[in-house]
Amino acid sequence: MSFPRFNLKGKMLKPSTVSGYFRATSQVVSNQLNVSNNAAILPKKKVAHIPFQGTSALSLAKTLPNANLSVSCGPAASLQVRWAHTDITVPNFDNYRRNSTKDPTRKASETEDTRKNFTYLLAGGLGAASVYGTKNIVTYFISSMSASADVLALAKIEVKLGDIPEGKSVTFKWRGKPLFIRHRTADEIAAERAVPVESLRDPQHDNDRIQKPEWLVVLGVCTHLGCVPIANSGDFGGYYCPCHGSHYDASGRIRKGPAPLNLEVPYYEFAAEDTLVVG
Repeated sequence: MSFPRFNLKGKMLKPSTVSGYFRATSQVVSNQLNVSNNAAILPKKKVAHIPFQGTSALSLAKTLPNANLSVSCGPAASLQVRWAHTDITVPNFDNYRRNSTKDPTRKASETEDTRKNFTYLLAGGLGAASVYGTKNIVTYFISSMSASADVLALAKIEVKLGDIPEGKSVTFKWRGKPLFIRHRTADEIAAERAVPVESLRDPQHDNDRIQKPEWLVVLGVCTHLGCVPIANSGDFGGYYCPCHGSHYDASGRIRKGPAPLNLEVPYYEFAAEDTLVVG
């Protein structure tokens, strides 16, 4: 049985011109296969026709169905196809945009001044906050390394001078060290002032070691090895260190023994006529 042949333009070809085209061939089924006599019934295809108006097609949105569409793709098999919703609108973010960038026709160079001002303001604010926070952190760590309140309370000592009789030396504890406060007599003052400075191992005049002639304030720590001298004793009537034999006079100056320096004079001041504050 022969079938008519058509060219690409849809015209039927004559039999004399068919020889130049491919001919159809039949497919041979192997004898070993059991071919069923029941043929599969395929569902009918649903074709959506797109009408043309002139030379252009109408809108697909008006032609294609807008509901679910079932498409058959094989025997007893179907594929469910869901069409996209057409009622979803594109979100508008204009409320979150700068006014200078809402106009799409405006150039970026025209909005740089406004953006730069915001950037500079933000950078300056963050910089100031960082400096302020850094200053607080540094202040906190420095204050944590300073002396505590109980240590600062012992940094100064207040002494009532009216409780010290003339010619006596009283020992107090100040910053963990013994403190000698001596109420000197007029004879002791005159004797210490008459000592030649050039004859001393550690040359220092008596007037340079006192604020008031009758009061001598020195630390009770021997300058040799840190021993505590004994008051009102020794060869010069001042202080004597029995550990290694150092003798100090009534001005706390070394006069004999291995000690190289005079007794240290701490910082002190007279808060009142009869009140002395050391430290």
